Amino acid sequence: MTPAARLQAAIEILDEVIASARDDGSPADIIVTRYFKTRRYAGSGDRRAVRELVFRAIRRSAERPGSGRAAILGLAEDDQALVELFGQVRGPEAIADTEQPSPARVVPSWLESRISPLVDRSQWPALLERAPLDLRVNIARANRDQLLEQFPGAEPTRISSWGLRLPFDSRVDDHPAFAEGLVEVQDEGSQLIALACEAKDGQRILDLCAGGGGKALALAAAAPGAAILATDTNRSRLSKLPPRAAKAGVNIETRLLDHPRERDSLADWAGTADVVLVDAPCSGSGTWRRNPEARWRLTPDRLDRLVDLQAQLLDIGAEIVRPGGALIYAVCSILTAEGERQAASFLARRSSWVAQATPIDAGRLEGVGRLLVPGQDGTDGFFVARLARPC
Repeated sequence: MTPAARLQAAIEILDEVIASARDDGSPADIIVTRYFKTRRYAGSGDRRAVRELVFRAIRRSAERPGSGRAAILGLAEDDQALVELFGQVRGPEAIADTEQPSPARVVPSWLESRISPLVDRSQWPALLERAPLDLRVNIARANRDQLLEQFPGAEPTRISSWGLRLPFDSRVDDHPAFAEGLVEVQDEGSQLIALACEAKDGQRILDLCAGGGGKALALAAAAPGAAILATDTNRSRLSKLPPRAAKAGVNIETRLLDHPRERDSLADWAGTADVVLVDAPCSGSGTWRRNPEARWRLTPDRLDRLVDLQAQLLDIGAEIVRPGGALIYAVCSILTAEGERQAASFLARRSSWVAQATPIDAGRLEGVGRLLVPGQDGTDGFFVARLARPC
C-alpha cells in the first residue's frame, strides 16, 4: 500500500469506529483486525502504519468526530506530510477549503467539570499516554524476583508487590511463564484493588462483578485457602475464568447472575462473606490510555445509568457482607460521581457502616477512599474505598 492508500484505509476504519461507538458496537481493535481480514494484499508494515494512524486520530479527538475524514484532517493539522497525501492516487480526495477538522482535546467538554479536582489540567495529557504492559506474578506458584530475570526490560512495579512492568510494545502471549500460568497481564491499578481486599486463607470472598476474573485470580493466588466466588451477569466474560483458573492452579467457583435477580442467586451467601469486592461497571475514564475511544461512547445519559447501577451493586454487596466484614468498592474512573460521591452516598444510606483506611501506599485521599491517576501514580486511574459493616 502506498502512504496515500494507508491514509484512505485509516479514514475508512475510523468511519466504522465512529459508527460502532455511536451504536455501542465492536471496539476499534476488532474493527481494525476485521478490516484487514478482507484485504490480504496489505502487508504487516501496512497494518502497523494504518493502525497507528487510527489510534493517533482516536487519541487526538475527545469528542466523537463527525467522520473518519474529519478525524484524519485533525491529524493533518499537526503533520504536513499527511496533508500532502490528500489528492494522491488511491488516497483521500483533496482537502476543500470549507472542511472542518475534528478539534484536538483530551477530555470531552461535557465531562471537564465532572473530573475529580485532584486531577488538574496539567495531568490530563497523561490520561492518553501509551500505557506500559504490567504483569501480575502468580504468588501461589512463583517468585517475582525469579521471574524478573525472565522478561528482558522488566522492572518491579512501584506500588504493587505482585507486579512486573514491561515496555508498552512488549508481547508475552508466547512466553513460557505466561503459558504455564505463572503470570497474568494485569495493570498495576487492578492489582492494587485486589491488594486492598487483604484476602486471607479461610475467608469467604465474593467478587461480585468479576468479568473475566482478573481480580478473582489475584485474590485466589494471595489466599489459596479462601473460598472465592466470582459472579457476573455476562456469560461470555465469566466463561473465560475457569480455564484461566485451571492454568493458574487456583480454585474459584463461578456463578452466572440474572439481572435484576442477583439477590436470589446469592441467597446462600447472604450475610456470610468476609470480603465482597464490587469492582463496578463504570465510565472507564481511568483507562483512556488503553481505550481512548471510550470517550466517544460515553454520554451524560449513559453515565447516569452507570451511577445508578453502581449504587444498586453496592447495596447488593452490602447484604452479602457478614457483621465485621468489609466491602471494597472500586471503579476505573476519575469522575467524582462514580468515586467519592458514590461512596459517600452509600454511607449515608447505611449510617452504621464505617470507612476504613485503604491499605494502598499511593494515590491521594478523596473522601473516604483513595484516587490514583496515571500522571502521578503510573497506574490506570481508579478510585477505591474500603467500607466495613459493624459487628
